[in-house]
Amino acid sequence: MAKQLLVVDDDPGLLLAVSETLRAEGYEVQTARRGSEAMVRVAEALPDLIISDIRMPGMDGLEVQEALQAKGVTLPVIIMTGHGDVSLAVRAMKAGAVDFIEKPFQKAILLGAIEQAMGRLNHAAANREQASEAAVKLKALTPRERDVLDGLAKGLPNKSIAYDLGISPRTVEIHRANLMSKLGVHSLSEALRIAFAAEE
Repeated sequence: MAKQLLVVDDDPGLLLAVSETLRAEGYEVQTARRGSEAMVRVAEALPDLIISDIRMPGMDGLEVQEALQAKGVTLPVIIMTGHGDVSLAVRAMKAGAVDFIEKPFQKAILLGAIEQAMGRLNHAAANREQASEAAVKLKALTPRERDVLDGLAKGLPNKSIAYDLGISPRTVEIHRANLMSKLGVHSLSEALRIAFAAEE
């Protein structure tokens, strides 16, 4: 499915040029000429990404970003800045913008920024999914198996885990075999990946 982008700029010429470029690349594009109009567009249909000018009459790009965050809407935002607005761009990045591009920009720079922002978005979603899958898998373990896995995650040998838990090394080996079977893994590194993913 085509990614939905919202482009916000008070310059109609730039708005048209950017939106036509993005549509030609296969994106679905909505536009807004004011920050307040952008807020309405987001409420109507949540885009995957916002590309917004930072300086606009009324509500500027930074205020749009802050207003969205205040509503709990965490969309990736790419800020477009005029020459010399770097300090504003830095403020936008601190407020959560994923990137900023200086006008006038080339098509390749715009597309590169979008690709990177989408990549981060997919990566974050994949990480969240892995973390929740790992947490579900770990719920199948008994408390003692979790203790053994925690010891393994700290890099401790079976003997040290046995000593810490007051059980025999043989019992640790049995718990280790059981937890690996329950997690559906064949190596310690796979088991540790699940343990670490759940912590993220």
